Amino acid sequence: MKAAARRRTLAIRLLLPAVGLLAAAPLWAAAPDAGAAGGDEKLQVYEEIQVTGRGSDMVGVADSASEGVTGHQEIAQRPILRPGEVLETVPGLMISQHSGDGKANQYYLRGFNLDHGTDFRITVDDIPINMPSHGHGQGYSDLNFLIPELVDTVRYKKGLYYADEGDFSAAGAATITYLNSLPRALAQFSPGSDGYQRGLVADSARVGGGDLLAALEYLHHDGPWLRPDDYRKRNGLVRWSDGDAANGFNLTFQGYDGVWHSTDQVPARAVQEGLIPRFGSLDPTDGGSSYRYSLSGEARRGDETSLTKLSAYAFSYKLKLFSDFTYFLEDPVNGDQFEQLDQRTTEGLKLEHQWVTRLLGREVESEIGLQARNDNIHNGIFRTRDQVELSVTRDDRIEETSVGTYAQARVRWSSWLRTVAGLRADYFRFNVDSNLEQNSGLKNEAIASPKLSILLGPWKQSEVYLNLGYGFHSNDARGTTLTVEPRTGLPVEPVTPLVRAKSADLGFRTSPLPNLQTALTFFRLDIASELVFSGDAGDTSPSRPSRRTGFELQSFYRPARFLVLDADYAVSRARFTDLSPVGERIPGAIETAVSLGATVPDVHRFFGSLRWRYFGPRPLIEDGSVRSRATSLVYLDLGYDLPRGIRLALEVFNLFDAKASDVDYYYTSRLPSEPAAGVAGVHFHPAEPRSLRLVAAYRF
Repeated sequence: MKAAARRRTLAIRLLLPAVGLLAAAPLWAAAPDAGAAGGDEKLQVYEEIQVTGRGSDMVGVADSASEGVTGHQEIAQRPILRPGEVLETVPGLMISQHSGDGKANQYYLRGFNLDHGTDFRITVDDIPINMPSHGHGQGYSDLNFLIPELVDTVRYKKGLYYADEGDFSAAGAATITYLNSLPRALAQFSPGSDGYQRGLVADSARVGGGDLLAALEYLHHDGPWLRPDDYRKRNGLVRWSDGDAANGFNLTFQGYDGVWHSTDQVPARAVQEGLIPRFGSLDPTDGGSSYRYSLSGEARRGDETSLTKLSAYAFSYKLKLFSDFTYFLEDPVNGDQFEQLDQRTTEGLKLEHQWVTRLLGREVESEIGLQARNDNIHNGIFRTRDQVELSVTRDDRIEETSVGTYAQARVRWSSWLRTVAGLRADYFRFNVDSNLEQNSGLKNEAIASPKLSILLGPWKQSEVYLNLGYGFHSNDARGTTLTVEPRTGLPVEPVTPLVRAKSADLGFRTSPLPNLQTALTFFRLDIASELVFSGDAGDTSPSRPSRRTGFELQSFYRPARFLVLDADYAVSRARFTDLSPVGERIPGAIETAVSLGATVPDVHRFFGSLRWRYFGPRPLIEDGSVRSRATSLVYLDLGYDLPRGIRLALEVFNLFDAKASDVDYYYTSRLPSEPAAGVAGVHFHPAEPRSLRLVAAYRF
C-alpha cells in the first residue's frame, strides 16, 4: 500500500473509537507523507464526516470481517416495526418480541437466543443499555426510548476481539450514535392498523455557538391482541453539541415513559383446543410500566497525532412487569401471576486516549482506556393476582460496581500484514442486601481478557482476518451470594460471578467490483456457563457450558444509482459441551437467519424498500425432539416525495400475513381443568398479522 493510503487508514483507525464512523475512510484526509521522510505522523480531519450505509469500502480499514457500520441514510430507508429493529442492520441479528410492546425486545445472533440482551452489548451515545442484575433478566436491554429518525450510525462488532468492549459482548456489540443537528425541521404523523398512532416533532438550531437539537415523540398502539396493549409512550431528547470529531463537546438529556398491557406467550394447546383465539390471553391483567431519564456528556480533545475523549453518564430507571407464564401450576387458587421490579440509578464514565507513532520504522496506533460503572438497584419478585401483591418471593437491594481498563496496539508490519493486540482487565464488586439474610453478602472478582487479530492484505481489494480473543459475561449479583432458594428454602450453590468466554473468527472481505462489498466469516465461541430462559421464573439462569460454531455471509451491492441490494445469511450450530442424559441442544438457539433487501432510494421522487426476514426452526428442548417452526416475514415500504418538503409513505409489515411466531418456548404450565402436575408443551407468542402504517412527514 502506498504511504499516503497507509496514513489515511491510520487516521481513520485513530479516530474511529471516538466517533463511531468506521466506514468513513474516503472522507478522512492524511497529511503530507512526513513519515516516509522521517518526520512525525500527522493527522487531519475534514469539517464534515458522513456515513450513508453499509456500502462503504471496509477493506484495509476494519479489524475483522464481521465489523461494520450503517449510516443514517440506510436506516431511514428501512421499514421499522419496533425501535429496536434499527439493530437489524447488524448482519445476522434478528429482533422479535414475546410480550407487550413496552417490554425490551428479544434478540437472536450467532446461535443465541439472547433473550433481552445477554451476551450482546448495546450502547447509545456511550451509555450502556444492558442492565446487570436486572429484575427480569441479566443484561436486559430496552431500546423503546430510541428515536430511529435521529440515529446517525450503528457500528457493530461481533466476537471477543475488541479490548474496549467488556461485559455482555460475547456474541458481539453495537454502538448507536445520534445526530447532532438536522438540516431541516421535521414534523411527522403516522396512523396505522390496530390503533397505531405516532407523532414526532424534531428541530435543531444554532444556540450559544453550537447546535441545539430537540425532539418530542408520542406513540399509542393497541396491537392485534384480544386484550389491547394500549401501549402509550412519551419520549423526548434535547442535545447541545459544539465542535467537530477531533475537538468538541456534547450534552444530551433523554426522557422516556411507557405503560402497557401485555399478551405474553400462550400454550399452543390452548389455541388448538379453542380455549382462546390466536391473539388471546390467559391472564388479561398482565402488563407493565417503565421510565428512563438520562443525562450524558462527552468531551473530545485532539491534535495531529492523538485524541482524548471523556464521556460520562447518569440515568434513573424503573420497570414494573406483571407476567403469568404457568397460570395455575404453582397456585391453583390465585394463579401464578408475579411482579418483577427493577428500580435503579446508574452512573458511569469512559476515558480513552489514542495516539499514533512510529516504532522501529513501523506505524503503530495505540489506545488505552478506563471504564467505570456503578448501579444502585432495588429489585424483587412478588406473587400477585390482578396486579395486587399477595406475597414476597424475594426483595433485594444491590450495589454493583465494575471497573475495566484496556490497552491495545495496531501495528503495520508490511504492506500486507497488520496485527492488533489488546489486553483488558475487569473488576466487579457485588454487594447484596436481601430480605432473606442467608442470601445477603459481598463478592469480588476480577478477570483478564487478551485479544489478538492478524490481518493479511489487501490484495486486489481483498483481505483475510484471523481473530482470537477471551472475554466474559457477568452473572446476576443475587446469584453470587445465593445460598437458599427463596421459594422452597432448599440449599443451593452460588453461581460464578464472572464466566469465561473465548472465541475465534476466520474471515474474508472483498470488493471485487465498484459498489460491491462481500464478507464471509467462520466463527467459534465457547462459554463456560450458558444463560438460558426459565419459563417458570420469567428470567435467565446460569446453565451448562456451551459451544457455537457457524458462518456468516454478508453482501452489499449498488448496481445503479437507483437500486441497492443487500443479503445476509448466517448458519450456527449450538451445543452444550458437557455430557448429560437430557441432551446437548441449547433450547431456543437460532440455527439459520436470512435477510434480503432491495431498496430504491429515489426514482423521479418515488422510493421504496422490500425486505424478507427469515429465522429458521430452533430446538426447544435439549434432545432436539421438539422444535419450533420457521418464521418468515416480508416488509414493504413505498413512498413519494411531494414538493415543499412533504413526504408520504406506506409501510406494510408481514405483507403476506404469515401465521408465524415471534418466539417459542417449551415448558410445563397448567390450565384450570388440567392435572395438578401440569402439562409440558410449546408456548408461543405470535408474530403480528399484516398491518399498515401511513407516514406523513413535513420538513421545513
